[in-house]
Amino acid sequence: MKETKKTAVFSPPLKRAAGLAALGAALACLAQGVQAQETFKVGIVSFLSGQAAESFGIPAVNGAKVLIEAFNKGEAPAPYNKPGFGGLKIEPVYVDENGGATKQVQELRNLYDRDKVDVVVGYVGSGDCLAVAPVAEEMKKFLILYDCGTPRIFEDGKYNYVFRTASHATMDNVALARYMKSHNVKAENFNMINQDYAWGQDSRKDFIWSMEKLYPGAKPGEDLLPKFGAGQYGTEISALMAKPADVTHSSLWGGDLQAFILQSGPRGLFKRSQVVLSAADHVLPALGDKMPDGAILGARGAYGLMSPKSALNDWWWSIYQKAYTVYPVQAPYRMAQSLLGLKLAAEKAMAANGGKKPNAEQLAAALKGLEWDSPAGRIRMALGDGHQAMQETAIGKTRYDAGKKMVVLDDIQRFPAECVNPPANMKSEDWIKAGFPGAKCN
Repeated sequence: MKETKKTAVFSPPLKRAAGLAALGAALACLAQGVQAQETFKVGIVSFLSGQAAESFGIPAVNGAKVLIEAFNKGEAPAPYNKPGFGGLKIEPVYVDENGGATKQVQELRNLYDRDKVDVVVGYVGSGDCLAVAPVAEEMKKFLILYDCGTPRIFEDGKYNYVFRTASHATMDNVALARYMKSHNVKAENFNMINQDYAWGQDSRKDFIWSMEKLYPGAKPGEDLLPKFGAGQYGTEISALMAKPADVTHSSLWGGDLQAFILQSGPRGLFKRSQVVLSAADHVLPALGDKMPDGAILGARGAYGLMSPKSALNDWWWSIYQKAYTVYPVQAPYRMAQSLLGLKLAAEKAMAANGGKKPNAEQLAAALKGLEWDSPAGRIRMALGDGHQAMQETAIGKTRYDAGKKMVVLDDIQRFPAECVNPPANMKSEDWIKAGFPGAKCN
């Protein structure tokens, strides 16, 4: 007898039940996959538009991109060679710092509340840092300031969740004055041009006070404070040329600095006065032979052409230059040292937390007082009750090398961190005015 093949027939309710069961199983698998793919979200804020973008903000973000890629692949040198942060893939969220402090406060809140980032690393502008730091503290969210120079952050305030992984601007101007003194730069009088906001105001004061101690007979002359982003400096250059001084000091940076150099160089300012620039290395690649020879400048640390020789620095320089066909300057260096410190702090916190992703309190406890090696040397969270970094720095003198088709730096002098940073128990202003007590210089 021929066997008849039977086909199972489901009623519509049974079909729906079977479909729902299959859907439930698929969702369960998807949920397990999502859980297994937990990431460590990092909000990264820097200038992506505006006058500070080309020479500062975008190079900083480029530094973050190339370093995070290396971290996620586990390709960084030891002790940074564990993939991601403790095995968690790093997921960056990039935000433009352009737009002012009020906008940045809202963007910070969005990063924490909407984007659910675990940490924010950011801010170049001192005004932005002063605005966002108390907001992060109020929200009890972890924040790393990777740049911004004003000493006021931790000298005037106390924080649990906010850190700065680079030295503040006092170091830059103390080092400039010390360099001038050690190189016998004549300075019977000096002019100044600085931006009219926290960074420029603080830089100006630190330089004046340092000059009072190291050049007690020097008299300040023109004291110009153009607004941030001014771009046109014809009036200011005329004032500097009309009353020339032995030394002209400036903490201008970004597009403002580029514009000032391009406008003042052809008018002969650099030939009539010894120009000293506290934070100028980042404009050298773009300016090329438009950068006058003989300017004394700093990089806000031992960065770029003044960075120390080390295996870590060689690796960092190589991956950045390979990716962007230009060497890294101060902005990407500062971004790199912040992310290196964050990686060690995150993995330290995870080790104490059974391998789980740490919360803001655990991250803060791990970074407080931490020390680590960076491409710019040793970084120590030694000031601001363990929330403010100190580091060594260097100053050099510009010279265009036609053979290399680039600006090089000669007569580089290095300054230990303890020589140009105040001790933990003193504010910068008090330390300089007291004559740098406790300074340890080579």
